[in-house]
Amino acid sequence: MGDVVNLRRVRKTRERADRAEEAARNRAAFGRTREERSASADENRRAEAKLDAHRLRTPHGGAPDDVAPR
Repeated sequence: MGDVVNLRRVRKTRERADRAEEAARNRAAFGRTREERSASADENRRAEAKLDAHRLRTPHGGAPDDVAPR
């Protein structure tokens, strides 16, 4: 037979772990300086521009403006 488990304690432990996980995500998202957020945004913009520059077709299926259609 298994051990007796206090369901309230299990629930509270699980909720505490969930809150700790959410706090860690919030610290990562909001606990940065303005310079860090700006640097991250610049990096994301550069990465997106690099991907767009290497795109063979535009999202709507046509050829990019700088490439003549075949």
